[in-house]
Amino acid sequence: MATMKAIDIREGKGPVENLFLNEIPRPKPTKAQALVKVKAFGLNRMDLLQREGVYPVPPQAPKTLGVEFSGTIEELAEDSEADFKKGDAVFGLAYGGAYAEYIAVSTHMLIHKPDELSWEQCAGIPETWITALQAMYLIGEFKPGKSILWHAGASSVSIAGQQLSAFNGASEVYATTRSDEKCEFCVKKLGAKAAFNTTTQKWDDEVLKATNGKGVDIIVDFIGPAAFGANLNAAARDGRIVNLATLSGVKLENSDVNFANFVAKRLRFEGSGLRSRDEAYQGKLRDQLVEHALPKFRDGSFTVHIEKVYPWEQIQEAHRQMEANQTKGKLICTIN
Repeated sequence: MATMKAIDIREGKGPVENLFLNEIPRPKPTKAQALVKVKAFGLNRMDLLQREGVYPVPPQAPKTLGVEFSGTIEELAEDSEADFKKGDAVFGLAYGGAYAEYIAVSTHMLIHKPDELSWEQCAGIPETWITALQAMYLIGEFKPGKSILWHAGASSVSIAGQQLSAFNGASEVYATTRSDEKCEFCVKKLGAKAAFNTTTQKWDDEVLKATNGKGVDIIVDFIGPAAFGANLNAAARDGRIVNLATLSGVKLENSDVNFANFVAKRLRFEGSGLRSRDEAYQGKLRDQLVEHALPKFRDGSFTVHIEKVYPWEQIQEAHRQMEANQTKGKLICTIN
């Protein structure tokens, strides 16, 4: 049986010290899959949760971490998309398995790598930019002229989202962060009209001031319970609040939440995830990424903000940096 090197987890789960380089069986592509030799892979917060054993992994996912990557096609199964051939440079999204020398992934989730972008840049696009597009368009029902606010403004998804919003006709783009430095980053680098420091400002009141009391049409939230009441306050009438994560915990304990806002403002609050979606749904989002974003990556309008690139032998250090919550952009690992 052919084998490969991959990042594994001692005892199946645990702290960052349990990550190590192991020899495991190489996957074999089936149905519409390609076998891709991985050049680089991106880190995501879900990787930390999966490593700790608290992330609900889809049944079709391998135990190896990692959902986004770039590399070259080594082999194709018989039902793969005709647009791909052996040797093609690609990047894409997977249910798991990217922390490895090889990954078997559906060709429906592959994109041809533009010459203008590096392997590292391409490895930082799929999960974050597709998640941002999903939150904006499929759930938030974004259209040109609508206003939008991105929480965790210096996180990778919100970095993508602010750029997408500004270039696709948002009337106003706002963000929240936990530091003045990150607020400045959102305004000067990403196209936000204003960004609010949640540690020093009552951000929902600031949003209402900035919008002359109207509020914002779409809020993309990763915070969860701690931001719930403020989201209701900052949302405009007929607004959409899209929740993608619960960084503040899973229980709503704030008795000051004004639930009347739901009825008075005719709000919709909807939770969503990407990894649990079926292949057809993810394939539609891939096509949306190619249509809405790829041309702007090519001409430099959109930027993949990379905080740091690690050789994959330093995966523990990369996970520690992500755990510290000090990044402004992607952490990428490369495989030599």
